[in-house]
Formats: sequence, C-alpha cells, structure tokens
Amino acid sequence: MAMTVPEEENSFIGRSEELDLVAAALTRDRLVTLTGVGGVGKTRLAQRAVTQGPLAAQDGVAWADLAPLRNAALLAATVADALDLSDHTPRMPLDAICAWIGDRGLLLVLDSCEHLVGACRDLVGDLLMACPRLRIVATSRQPLGVRGEAVVAVEPPASLDEAVALFADRAATAGSPLKDDADGRLAATLCERLERLPLALELAAAQLRSVPLAELCVAPRPAVDLPLAPQHRAPLRHGALRTTIGWSHELCTPPERLLWARLSVLPGPFDETTARQVAGAAPLSPREAGRALAALCDKSVVVRRGGTYRMLDAVREYGRMWLAEIGAEEAMADRHAAYVLSRTRQAHAEWFGPAQAGWYRRIGFLHADIRLAADHFLLTDPAAALELIGHVTFYWVCSGYLYEARQYLERVMRQLPEEDAGGARVQGLWSLGVALTLQGEHDAARRTAVACRNAAVAARDPEGRARAAYLDGLLHLLDGRPLAAGTGVEASGTVAGVPRPDRLTAASALCRLVHVFALTGSGRLEESREEALALRRVCESLDEYWTRSYLDHQLALVAVMERRAGDAVGHARAALGAKRHIGDAFGIAMVMDVLAISLTDLGETRSAAYAFGAARRFWETVGHPQRGTPEMAPLRDQCEERLVRLLGDAEYGRVQDRAAASDPRTLVSWGAEGGPLPES
Repeated sequence: MAMTVPEEENSFIGRSEELDLVAAALTRDRLVTLTGVGGVGKTRLAQRAVTQGPLAAQDGVAWADLAPLRNAALLAATVADALDLSDHTPRMPLDAICAWIGDRGLLLVLDSCEHLVGACRDLVGDLLMACPRLRIVATSRQPLGVRGEAVVAVEPPASLDEAVALFADRAATAGSPLKDDADGRLAATLCERLERLPLALELAAAQLRSVPLAELCVAPRPAVDLPLAPQHRAPLRHGALRTTIGWSHELCTPPERLLWARLSVLPGPFDETTARQVAGAAPLSPREAGRALAALCDKSVVVRRGGTYRMLDAVREYGRMWLAEIGAEEAMADRHAAYVLSRTRQAHAEWFGPAQAGWYRRIGFLHADIRLAADHFLLTDPAAALELIGHVTFYWVCSGYLYEARQYLERVMRQLPEEDAGGARVQGLWSLGVALTLQGEHDAARRTAVACRNAAVAARDPEGRARAAYLDGLLHLLDGRPLAAGTGVEASGTVAGVPRPDRLTAASALCRLVHVFALTGSGRLEESREEALALRRVCESLDEYWTRSYLDHQLALVAVMERRAGDAVGHARAALGAKRHIGDAFGIAMVMDVLAISLTDLGETRSAAYAFGAARRFWETVGHPQRGTPEMAPLRDQCEERLVRLLGDAEYGRVQDRAAASDPRTLVSWGAEGGPLPES
C-alpha cells in the first residue's frame, strides 16, 4: 500500500538517540507510544522514525491524524480512511479494518491520541489481537494503557547544541539568521530559559521578525494574558510553551488575536476562504481576516503550506481558551456549522456540471468540518443535520465514507419527527437508500426507495421522484432484473428524447444512466451504445466526470460483447481517466475488470492479468470479492480461465500479486494511460 506519512515541512535536527530508542522498541514490541508534553516534537519524531530504513514495513505505513477528530465514535472510520479503505458492506469499520489488514506486515501510526485515549486503547487492543503482524506507533501526552505497550518518553533535546541548532535553523527561516558568536550565546541563553522545548523555540524564532534577539533574551515575558484553563480542558502544562505562546499573543494586534480565537473552532487544516467566511464576522471583516491570517502566519501561530493552513494543537488550545473567555464558543460553532451547510448546498446543486470534480476535492478537504458541523446540528438543528449529510452522501460514497453517511442519516431520522424534516427528508431518504444499496442491504433499500418516492410525491418534488426512480432502477440492476430497471425509469418520464445540456438535471442524468445499464443487460447493445454516446457527449460538454465514467464502462462492456476489443480498451481507459478526478473505488474495480477482459481479447495477457490484480486490490478495498451487474460474472470467469491457460497458474498469480501490492493511485494511472506494467 502507499506510504501516507505527511511530508516534513522543515528540516529535522538531531534526535538520533530518540530515533534509536523508537527503532529498538519496535523490534521488541508491537505497540510503541511516544509520550510527552505538547510541543515536544512527538509527531515530528514519529514522522522521521517510521520513514527510516530499520522501520520500513513490508506492506507500508498508514498515518491516521487524530487531531481533527472530535467524535470518538468515528475513530475506527478515521483509521479505515487512513488505510484507503472504502468499505461497501454493512460491517463495522473495525471489522473491515481487521479483515483488510489480516496478516499484512503493516505499520500504523495513530497521531495525537490524547483526547481519545479510551477509544484508542480499545481500538489498538482489538487490532493487535486480530492482526498478528501489525505494528502501531502512537503519539499521546499520556500512555494508552494497552497491555504490552512500550512507552518512549520524548523530552526536550538533552543537548544545548542541538537546541541552539534548531533555533538557528528556524531563525534563518524567519529571515533573522544568527550572525556571530554573540548571537549564538544569546540564542543559547534563550534556549535554556525556554527549557529547550522545540515548539517554544520555533515560536520564539518567529518573534525575530518583529523583536530583536537581544530583547527576547533579556527575560522571558510573563504570559500575563493567558487565561486559566477551565477544569474540563487539558491545560498547557509546560511553562516554556505557555510563555512563548503568550509572547506570540502579546505581539498580535487586536484583530489578529480575535482571528486566532475564532480559528480555533476549525477542527483541522483549512484554507483562506474558510478562514475568511467563518472568522470574518463583525468587528472583523473578511478582508481584515485575510490580512490578520497572513500576520499570524508570519508569527508561526498558523502554519501555511501552499494554500492550506493549520494550527498546532497547543496553539489551538490557547485560542479555544480565549474563545471561551470572550463568551463566543457557541456563536462560532453556529457560524462554522452554517458555513459548512452552505458549502454542501452549493456542492449538491453543482454536482452535475463543470464544478463536479472540484467539489469532490473540496468535500474531501472539508471532511473534518462536515463531521463537526453534523455533530453540532444533531444537538441544535436536526433538520439541518439531515440536509447536510443528504447533500454530501453521493460525494462520500466515492470517498469511502459510506459507513459514516449511513450512521448519520439513520441517527438523525430516528431523532427527527417526519413532519419536522421539511424538504430535506426526500434527499435524506434517497441518500440513505443509496448507502443501503451499496452495502448490499437491498430489502431495506427497497423500503427506503418506496418511502423516498412517497415523500417526493407528497412534497411535489419532481427531482425527488426522479431520484427515487434511479434508486429503484439501481436495485433492479443489481438484482439481475434489467427489464424491470428499464421499465421503471421509462415510467418516470426522465429518459424520453435526446438529452440536452440545458434540460438535463442530476436526477434525470442518473435515470438515463440506469437506462443504459438496463439496455446492456437486456442484450439491446446497439440501443445501449447509441444512448450512452448521446449522454456521454452531454457529460463531456459539461465537463462532468461521474456519469461519464460509468457510461464509458458501459461502452467498454458493449464493445466486449460485440468483440471490438480495441474500442473496449479505449473506453475502459477513458473511464479510469475520469475516475482519477473523483475517486470511487467501487467503480474503479468494475472498470478494471472490463479492462482486463478487453486486454485479454487483444492478446495482451500479462497486462490483462495485471488489470485483474488491480481489480482485486480495489474489490478488497470495498470489502467484496467481486460485484457489479450480473452479466459481468460469466465474462470475468471465462476470461480468467483463458488467462490461466495461456500464462500458467504460477505466472498468472505472480502478475496478479504484483498489482494487488501496488499503490492504488499508480494502478489507476496505469489503467488510464497504459504502457509498461508499473514496478510494485
């Protein structure tokens, strides 16, 4: 699997003894927890440790950043996401994780466990018991308390020279390099006063943009403006960190301090648009928020990388304390949730069109924010929670969050009386029906489809009726009833006539797609091809990818059935090219199967075996050995028998295994572009 360790943002200095300790611990123990106060460098040490030669895991490294996670119930789902799982079964995420890891020699990093210690303790215990070759590195301010846990206490650098080297490096980055031996002595004095704590040194170095080194070294300013942490919050325990964060706050202008406090409501990385919209309320305008954000970056209060920003945990804690002090926590939570809801409304409205691919990326980036907003609305406005999750479910399906979508939808529907749901009920029922269908729970999905249709009729919602028809047709297709699927969407009135870009809605496009699948499954190949090509031209003119990718899948399948192998390969590769913009592990697995069959027909046997191995990799990701519409099964089985005869069992297995061990992104790129088989 892919290495998913975050890239280091600046130079790594020293820590050789600690790296040796971590390496030695992992040779003896399967769980190693790096503990220490906030700002001591646990995450950076873990980053460096798991990318070094001695710790290289046979089957890769997965990194789960838990800092943005506020809901412990979603811990296993967060780890599944770090493993690139997109489970399409009704299993609990923990079961999916254990089944997928199995006996793989994987190294899993759980970063920032301190606010989820109990949940992490349970999860880690279950994973280590079920996965015999799994090793785990955790970072936390306290041990997890799991039996067999090896604890490596991370302290500030023992060497003053190492601390000065770190300070000097960050000072140079801030544009104020140490000039001579006198500066070096001042820096040493400052490092000692700041207890050599790495984050304190980094924050102090950032001060050099506005405060001379000599002034910083006169005496650490007392953090007089630091409010006392309420008992329910984890305090900033380290005096040096309290001091340097207090310095940073002292040097901020009032708008910068206000922005700092308001940004602390954001659970994870954010962009400037989010910062402006969430934090840019009176007395701080969005434009002033943008200027204050740049200033906070100069002070290293906010870390900027490209167009993405983030706050370190200790800095965010400080901001949350100030937000509580000014009595603005509830108002900012409301504002954040309202902003996220507005984004998802726009994403839903623009799904079928040129903004689609951008929204898939955007919804993925906002994932932690969407979770936080949904949790907030469940307590304050359940109808808004239903609308929010209903808008993102179709995006989440491609991104691997099917379990989360279903959990949120079922929870809010249990909580919200039907008469209070308003227009969101139709979309919510449709979204739940999609989730149930893709998890294979077809009986429950049929009942939900009926409820969706009835709700749409009652609400006089034609788009909702079309979505219900799509859901009903999809269920018929998966159950092997293409005639019923075709008849159902024809009765909806959404598939008549030539598709026109100015009249095609998302729901009618979905119904037309079901019709294409139904024609193929019924053996009406010429009609299917013509209808698919007509709809594909519309999708291409609109720069839409999701529907287009499934149309290319059908065009490839039709070409296979008509023994046009070259055309089949071309359409399959085009489908995978579209999938690169939106993800969708389930759809990728389906297309890889068709690509393998097409390549076999062309006589490219090793490439065909590799494509089947790639398909296996993605089917494992979604939790199914192989699925799709029933007509695919005999084609797939016959093709695999041919390949085994042509290549032999051993070679066929070797090529398949090579693909199944490869990075998913590499597999999709190869599938879309062709060429030599990638090195695994």
